Amino acid sequence: MENLSDTAAGWGERRDSALLTDYYEITMLYGFWKYGRHEQQACFEYFFRSLPPHNGFALSAGLEQFLDFLRHFAFNPSDLAYLGQQGFEPEFLEYLAHFKPDFDLWAVPEGSVVFPNEPLIRVEGPLGFLQLLETILLNSLNYPTLVATKAARVCYAAEGDPVMEFGLRRAQGPDGGLSGARAAIIGGCVGTSNVLAGKLYGAKILGTHAHSWVMSFESETEAFRAYAKAFPNNITLLVDTYDPVNSGIPNAITVFRELRAQGLNPRGSIRLDSGDLAKLSKEAWRLFREAGFENPSIVASNELDEDLIADLKRQGAKINSWGVGTNLITSRDYPALGGVYKLVAIHEAGGWEPRIKISGNITKITDPGRKRIIRYYDHENHPLADLLYLEGEPVQQGRVKAYDRENLQKEITFRADHYTELSQKMAEGGKFTVAPVSLPELQARAQANLTCFPDEYRRLRYPQTYDVFLSPEAARVKHTLLEANGFYRTEAAGKEE
Repeated sequence: MENLSDTAAGWGERRDSALLTDYYEITMLYGFWKYGRHEQQACFEYFFRSLPPHNGFALSAGLEQFLDFLRHFAFNPSDLAYLGQQGFEPEFLEYLAHFKPDFDLWAVPEGSVVFPNEPLIRVEGPLGFLQLLETILLNSLNYPTLVATKAARVCYAAEGDPVMEFGLRRAQGPDGGLSGARAAIIGGCVGTSNVLAGKLYGAKILGTHAHSWVMSFESETEAFRAYAKAFPNNITLLVDTYDPVNSGIPNAITVFRELRAQGLNPRGSIRLDSGDLAKLSKEAWRLFREAGFENPSIVASNELDEDLIADLKRQGAKINSWGVGTNLITSRDYPALGGVYKLVAIHEAGGWEPRIKISGNITKITDPGRKRIIRYYDHENHPLADLLYLEGEPVQQGRVKAYDRENLQKEITFRADHYTELSQKMAEGGKFTVAPVSLPELQARAQANLTCFPDEYRRLRYPQTYDVFLSPEAARVKHTLLEANGFYRTEAAGKEE
C-alpha cells in the first residue's frame, strides 16, 4: 500500500487508477477512439442546477481532490488487464497504456461562494479524455460542496462559537468520512474527530471520551479523576452517563477543583450528549459559576444541525462549543447535490461552435458556449450579481446590461462599482499552473468569501435569492441555438394546445 502521508488529498492507493469511473465513460471513450473522434477538441463545464432547500448559497469544495486525481491520472497495468477481460481490443488497451492527458482547465477556486448554473469548472481538450473525466469530477465535487455548504450554515447558526466535526462513525464509508471532514473544515469547523483527516490534511483533531470510559470504572468520580490524570491540561468530561445534574456536573466540578489544588488552572469543560440541552447547559453554567469557574466550556453534541443550534440559541442555552456529526457529514436533510457536467462547445474546422442541450423542462436547458463568471460589487464590496460571459467577450463596467437565463427577452440593468473574475486558469496543456492549497488557506478563503455577503443571503430560512444572469452575447447565442433547434415553435405549439 502507498504511504498515505505523501498525498494531500487522501486517495491512498486508489488515486493511480483511472477506473474510478462509470462503465459508460469507458465505452464512450472506446467509441470515440474507434471512429477517430477521440482527439477532437471539446469543452465541458461543471455546474449544479439548484441549491439545497432554504439555502441562499453554496460553498465550493472538492477541487483539490479532483486536481490531485488529474495529477496522477493513468491506466496502470492491472487496470489494462481488467479492461482486457471485459473484451476491449488490444489496440485500444495499447492506446490507454500510453495515454497522456492534454487539457486546459479553468475553475472557481475552492472555498468560493457559488450559485446554481455557474460553470465552476471548465475544461478543454480531446473529446475522449474529457468524457472520461465526467464521473470522477462529479464524485470529487458534489459531495464536498454539499458538506462545506452545510458546515457554513451550522457555523453561522453557532454565531462564532467553535463547531467541531464529529461525523466519521456515521459517514458514508471511509472516503466519505475523509472528504466530509475536509469539506466541513473548509466550511468553518475548527477541527475534526477524524484522526486520519488530521494526518492527511493538517486538520486539528479534537475529542473527549465516551460513556464507556465512565462505565468501565467503579464510580463516575474515579473515571473523571483517571481521565484528568491522563490529560491534566486538556480535559473535557462527559457528564450525562448517569445523572448530569445530581452526579455528572458536581463530580466534574470536584475533579476540576482538585486540579486547581494541584496548581493547574483548568477552565472547567464538560460535554452534554443527551437530555434537554438548553436546560442542562443553564444548570451546568450556574453550578460552575457558583464553584468559582467564571467561564466554563459547555460542549453539546447529539443530533445537532443548524436549526437546532439556532433554536438552542433562542432559548438562551449556555452552550459555547458544538460537536456536530451525523446531520453534517451526511447532510441528512439534502443528501445529494445535483451537479452535472455538460458539453458546451466543440471545435470544428471553422473554430469553436457552441452546443446546447434542449429540454421540455426549461430549467434543464443548458447555457451554450465557453463561459467565465464575472461577479459585480457595489461600492461597499457587497456582491450584486454574477454574469456568465462568453470567452473573449468584453466585460461591461459601470452600467451593466444582463439577461434572464430562462426568459431571454427579459433585460436587466444595474450599476456596479467594480467586478472580479471568478474563473481562474489552473492547467494548460495538461500541466498545472497552480500549486496545491493548504486546508487552513482554504478555510480562510471561504470565510473571506462568506463575509462579503450580507446576512440576507445567509439566513437559515427564506434567504434572498442571488442573481446569475447571462451577458448580452451569451444570451444572443443561446437564443440563436434555441431558435435553430425549433424550441420556440415547439413552445408555441404547446401553448396553442
